[in-house]
Amino acid sequence: MTAKFLLLAATALLTATPLAAQDVIQRITADPGTEQRAQVEAGGLVSSADIRASEAGREMLAQGGTAADAAMATMIALSVVEPQSSGIGGGGFFVYHDAASGQTITIDGRERAPAAARPDRFIGADGNPMPMRAAVPGGRSVGVPGNIRLAAEVHRRYGRVSWAQLFAPAIRLADEGFEVNRWLATAIEQSNPHWDSFPETRTQFSLNGRPARRGDRIRNPQMAALLRDVASRGPDAFYTGETARAIVAATTTAAANPGDMTMSDLAAYRATARDPLCFQYRVYRICGMGPPSSGGTTVFAILGMLEGFDLRAMGPENPMSWHLLSEAMHLAYADRDAYVGDPDFVEVPTAGLIDETYLAQRARLISPFSAANNYAPGVPPGAVRRTRAAGGEVSSTSHFVSVDRVGNVASMTSTVEGIFGSQLIARGMVLNNELTDFSMEPERDGAPVANRVEPGKRPRSSMAPTIVYDADGRVVLALGSAGGPRIIMHVAKTLIGVLDFGLPVDQAIALPNLYMAGDGDIIENTGLGSRLGPQLARFGRPVLTTVLNSKVNALQWNAEGSGWVGAADPRSLGAVVVEAAAGDLTSTSIAPSTTR
Repeated sequence: MTAKFLLLAATALLTATPLAAQDVIQRITADPGTEQRAQVEAGGLVSSADIRASEAGREMLAQGGTAADAAMATMIALSVVEPQSSGIGGGGFFVYHDAASGQTITIDGRERAPAAARPDRFIGADGNPMPMRAAVPGGRSVGVPGNIRLAAEVHRRYGRVSWAQLFAPAIRLADEGFEVNRWLATAIEQSNPHWDSFPETRTQFSLNGRPARRGDRIRNPQMAALLRDVASRGPDAFYTGETARAIVAATTTAAANPGDMTMSDLAAYRATARDPLCFQYRVYRICGMGPPSSGGTTVFAILGMLEGFDLRAMGPENPMSWHLLSEAMHLAYADRDAYVGDPDFVEVPTAGLIDETYLAQRARLISPFSAANNYAPGVPPGAVRRTRAAGGEVSSTSHFVSVDRVGNVASMTSTVEGIFGSQLIARGMVLNNELTDFSMEPERDGAPVANRVEPGKRPRSSMAPTIVYDADGRVVLALGSAGGPRIIMHVAKTLIGVLDFGLPVDQAIALPNLYMAGDGDIIENTGLGSRLGPQLARFGRPVLTTVLNSKVNALQWNAEGSGWVGAADPRSLGAVVVEAAAGDLTSTSIAPSTTR
């Protein structure tokens, strides 16, 4: 290939036609009465995966609560209305901007392995790693839930309403019942045939002897009782006493893969305040979670490798933009799989993974004109020898954001891991299967795996709650996503859409999703994605164009500086609600039906 041809190709790509608006905004699941974008000039705003959870958060704002209060009420309400994805039976990561101090705070509520857990936990009788479909169901995959301790720590630091008020909306939903929406109905339909060993779960999500369907109204009196207990007696009511005994009983007596969690494991759990991980990208300071999340390091590594390319000039319709993103993705994930684990147990080269000089070295492996098709981990500063091994994350989880009238901003991702987690129920709540996020193999090629199972250890996560600051230190964007290991790419793509392409956040979210399959790529089959797929393949990689859903929730300070804009992924049933400065309870997102 001649230098002249390379120059002509680059010029053609850099002058690609502008992106048509109809190619960006694809209201895939939009329903009448649902606001997936809303603006408030003064006051607060909540965006989450379910309108009823968003309303729970807005209720806290209307009562004078902070963005932290709104986020915790949203998380607890999701336990009731979105049990297949997140809740108090799981864990999460919380990122917060405190308007008074200007500080960014991160709190780690990730689940921990029981004290009895060992590196061979998911090695089968044949000496090989268990298949995910065999490892997930039952007690062995359940980690000690972290979300209630996280909520207590957040409330202690930043809460303004009472602890009990945080639980009131969720208790009403569990007591009075809620309508099953399309996503929950689909999850029940798909899971029910596999619930022969989980009769309590089957009963919880049934009505009149059949699986609950879209539009049915179901109640959860057991969870209502649990929530009342924790609301009145504090977080210890979850980690000791009746609830702790129920969790231990559910996990240790499970018909499938009985576990080994003890009352001591639960009583010992604490959420951990960690230093935020922050990164300078162009004029922006971006903050998120450090390890045991790989979300922050990997998102930042992708951005750092791309900083030397003029993505704004290329634009979102240019296949070279997506080729460069793909190459950075493959390289960043290789480092993620090799080095990131729980920093309390392994030496994670966190600073090295996002070191400017190191990322410049990695970026030199990226050709603008062809795919490398060989993506080995690098050796970041401070690294010790590790073996690359992927974990077992699957595509579920939930993200939500909130801002209050004084400018506090919360960004939190919460999960029970897979659809209905371990499939186990304790006092009406779904228990997580987070321990299958560990790498199944404890070592490979004679070297230890960073993310291997160990007693008391937190599994690596891809959750990436993120807050973005402008050059003057003002919050301009907060976001995160569901999607298992694809979370990183959903967040990175949206950041590039806003910060490089200059799109409003809802349009950036709606850009086609991109992920990897081996050394090849998967791109979402939107109008733009379907056009980009064949063009990406010309760079020398296999590309599959198919469905690639996401569940991003975000808020943005609008370009005119006149207020906050909230957005929910158009592929989801997410909803944005606003709370006016005077405490007016009117909302732009009340739907005539919640059975979407």
